[in-house]
Amino acid sequence: MLRDRHFWMVVVAGLLLGGLGALLAVWGNPENSGICVSCFIENSAGALGMHDNSRMQYLRPELIGFVLGAMASALLFREFRSRGGSAPLPRLFAGIFLMVGCGVFIGCPIKLFLRLTAGDLTAVAGVAGLVAGVWAGLRGLANGVELGQPSRGQGHGGPLIPVFFILLLFFLFVRPGFILFSTQGSAAQHAPVPIALGAGVVLGALAQRSRFCITGSIRDVFLMGKRTPALWGVLAFLAAAVAANIATGRYNPGLLGQPGAHLEHLWSFLGMGLVGWISVLIGGCPFRQLIKAGEGDADAGLVVVGMFIGGALVQSWGIAATAAGVSLAGKVAILAGFASILATSLLFRTRSI
Repeated sequence: MLRDRHFWMVVVAGLLLGGLGALLAVWGNPENSGICVSCFIENSAGALGMHDNSRMQYLRPELIGFVLGAMASALLFREFRSRGGSAPLPRLFAGIFLMVGCGVFIGCPIKLFLRLTAGDLTAVAGVAGLVAGVWAGLRGLANGVELGQPSRGQGHGGPLIPVFFILLLFFLFVRPGFILFSTQGSAAQHAPVPIALGAGVVLGALAQRSRFCITGSIRDVFLMGKRTPALWGVLAFLAAAVAANIATGRYNPGLLGQPGAHLEHLWSFLGMGLVGWISVLIGGCPFRQLIKAGEGDADAGLVVVGMFIGGALVQSWGIAATAAGVSLAGKVAILAGFASILATSLLFRTRSI
């Protein structure tokens, strides 16, 4: 395995994702949230006027970099393929409920591990939930749950999401009046644009080449055990993030007073459980969906559209949790998400005759 080129690409991707995830918080992003795909989408949806929370409105350069870095890598290595067409509406709703799960936990799977490596012990419930959700998703796959395989062709609109993010890049630099930027709150905390955009492009390109994904790595460990390079990618992520947090004095172990966290552990477990289950069903976590969309995958592109809608809804409807805890709307939305994914699994289960 040590001589395998893919193995080292996965390890490097994990190292940089963990290291830059911790350092971006040092450079200006919110504490323990150097990289958080769900938070970035909520910020960007707010910047586009999709919700009115004035503390959550900023076009996150990292988000743009992920997609454009993946697109550049896919074009360079001739892996950009317009494809899609399998179960579009379930994928759209999957994107919405991904954001519900992340919103209740307060973070995506990447932020989950960044919180953990900064000493946030409230993230342990989220880790348990994510693992349980991945296991549930794998049980579904083993029992014939399948949304279908995308077909290739020019009619699927694969380039549309990359074009949309190119437009967002233009808006980021031109700043037209209809794009909103917070002056206070977490969205007003951000690393300098060149650093954030550059980190996003590098990570997007590496993720496209290595296929690295947090939930995908957990899935592969269940399927392959220690033989999978994904395990070493996650270990590299954890090591780099812990080292960066200790070196910068940001390692603060404990349960109380952790930034961007709450103490309702059951709902943290369920939120990440929902994210893990959905991610297995659709073939990747929120970060992986952005990378696949950058490669021309219109199915992943629909998930990304759903995530933007979900990012608006979790803010507009009070679904997103806060340090005070999880709202009734958030709890109802989580249960609705589980009902939706269970119904989808039953509808898309293939039965052998």
